[in-house]
Order: sequence, then C-alpha cells, then structure tokens
Amino acid sequence: MAGKIENDGKHWFVARTRHGAELGVRDRLKALEVEHFVPTVSSRGWRGRTIEKPVINCLLFVRATQAEALALIHERGLRADYLFDCATHRLMVVPDKAMEDFQRVMDLSTDEGGLVDRPLQQGEKVRVAKGPLEGVEGRILELQGKHYVVVSLLDSLFTRASVPRAWLEIR
Repeated sequence: MAGKIENDGKHWFVARTRHGAELGVRDRLKALEVEHFVPTVSSRGWRGRTIEKPVINCLLFVRATQAEALALIHERGLRADYLFDCATHRLMVVPDKAMEDFQRVMDLSTDEGGLVDRPLQQGEKVRVAKGPLEGVEGRILELQGKHYVVVSLLDSLFTRASVPRAWLEIR
C-alpha cells in the first residue's frame, strides 16, 4: 500500500524484526530519537509485575524519510528489515491518516452510550463524529450489543475500540 508524499518527506515504513526483539528495537529507536510505533499491551505477570508485550509479533513502524530509514539499518545497525510492496517494488508505506487512526484506536476504548438513529450493517464504512476518536474512519462491528469501530493497516492488521452508536456516522 503506497502512501502519499508529505511535505516533510517522511513516511511510515513497515519494519520486521526477530520474534521477541520488538521492544529492544523500540528502545533503540527511542534512544536515536526516531519517530516509531510498536503497539503493545500491558498485563499483570508473575508476582504482580506489569509486563509489556507487543500486539503484533515481529512488526514495528518507523516514520522517517527513505534515506533516514535505510541509514538506521545500514549505518546505525538497527536489527530490522523493511517490507517491500510487491506491486510497486518499493518500501512498504502506511499512509499517515491510516497510521494515526490505527494508533488512536489502539490507545483508546470507550463504553459511553448515546442515541441511535438507525441500525448499521456489519462491515459498513463509518466515521467517528464525536469523542476522543473523532475523525477516525473504519468499519462497524457489533458484538454482544456493543458497537466497535475497526481500523486496519495493510488490509491484514486490525484493531478495534468500543464507540457509542450515536458517535458514528456513515461514510
């Protein structure tokens, strides 16, 4: 999936690393002050310790120019490889809007209620019109009476957040 060129020349590149190395690579990117995203969840481990785990094994996202992204691997020794788009034969890029929506939904779930004007069909395209996820676009999913907005990256990575029906509008 190719993203459009932004004014600063930076894109979200999809990178792959060894299983279990995601958080170490994230820490290295943080130390290098490179914008990145590694979706994680925290859970209680043994003896009540908080454990952080990546949600998507072996994948992370780096926002940089192509030259900066390649330099991270070739000059800075970052232990990762970038994925290629088979159609364009270029580095795989996630559009900024898609990444922003994905990050926002990963970070937030809300269970507040609201008025319903008409039922939505499963999979229908929607936009969140109100609340902390305002502007996020995705597809509707209803499970056990709750409405979720589902956002995908690269048509294979999905995340969801509960959103009151009244906050959704059809696209």
